[in-house]
Amino acid sequence: MIGFAYAAVALPLFFVSERDFFHFPSEDEVRVQSISRTDNESDWPFSVPSGKLACLWTTGKPLAIFVEDVPEGDPQGRHVILSVDPIELTVLNIGNGTLFAPVDSVEELIRRVGPYAVVGERLCDQPPGTVLGPGEL
Repeated sequence: MIGFAYAAVALPLFFVSERDFFHFPSEDEVRVQSISRTDNESDWPFSVPSGKLACLWTTGKPLAIFVEDVPEGDPQGRHVILSVDPIELTVLNIGNGTLFAPVDSVEELIRRVGPYAVVGERLCDQPPGTVLGPGEL
């Protein structure tokens, strides 16, 4: 009888689609696009010259992330969450805030990050596992 109760609770989570609130994304669902700073780009929001935009669905909405390019063999690079929500942009990026270029205010950071957050979220319109080159989206 207890097994039935567990199954009744767990079964709906088994059929959760990628865009549902209770979906836990896997590595093969991430969409990625390489980006890099151009010579005449003055509002580049990141402290590194290149990286990757990534998008995945979590908690029922697209999540855009910037990941720095790391040398081969480096186990983990830094990443920041891209958003125009000041709380998400500041609080969720406390550990890796140095990946953003220095700015005078949160408003300036939002102005610089906004276009990349929109493009990053548009990546989620692509099929899971998509890898795009620069300028393809």
